[in-house]
Amino acid sequence: MTRSRPRSVLVSALLLASAAFAQQGSPGQPGEAGSVSVEQTAMESAEDRLGAVIAPVTLPAGVTAVYGYAGAPELGVGFRQGLSLLELEARARFNWFQLSAALELVGRVKVMDNGTVSMAPTLGLGVVLNSGSTYMDDQNFSGVLLRLSPGLVVGWRVAETVTILGLVDVPVDVGLSKSESRRAQVLGGGGVEVYLGNDVSILLAGQLGLETFRERVGLSDTRLGWGVRAGLGARLF
Repeated sequence: MTRSRPRSVLVSALLLASAAFAQQGSPGQPGEAGSVSVEQTAMESAEDRLGAVIAPVTLPAGVTAVYGYAGAPELGVGFRQGLSLLELEARARFNWFQLSAALELVGRVKVMDNGTVSMAPTLGLGVVLNSGSTYMDDQNFSGVLLRLSPGLVVGWRVAETVTILGLVDVPVDVGLSKSESRRAQVLGGGGVEVYLGNDVSILLAGQLGLETFRERVGLSDTRLGWGVRAGLGARLF
């Protein structure tokens, strides 16, 4: 009897130690899941850094970006600010074929996002100051015009650092200094924006379509509309 008691005590101690070890080990599984969740969140935030020039279709709330691009027939710079429901963009464009400048305020609202493909219609309002130079564009005319520019941006995330873009722009200019003057374009195309690192992205894009214009009543024309650009953008916050 005296020998069985120490054995039973020893067995009980071993059972208690095993139970304590199992309890210490069981929280490790949620911990591992938590670490995976943290890694996924970090990866998602890293992916979210892609885009500053055009991509993503709308910036996340609180994110700010600046960009610039060179191309033909335009050069441009812009400032983008992501808000809770939409994005606001202020941009300036210089058409070096016509020696004209445009200042615009643009809004974007995301209407679709399935994780890979997203889409946002755009609407801009601004003013165009055209010198009327005919050195590069013999059909150009001078004037101050009001610009209304609806459009659409579609983004297709094909890789962690690459977004393919679909672009539609329909800028319509209505004369202010000359009420009879008009200019309208319907441009469609696409491009690609690639994340280079350190919150910097590069863009290559091109568009093709039609342009119709008139300087005065009875003198209207239609011709090919086009544009190509290479841009560089950076996120500030």
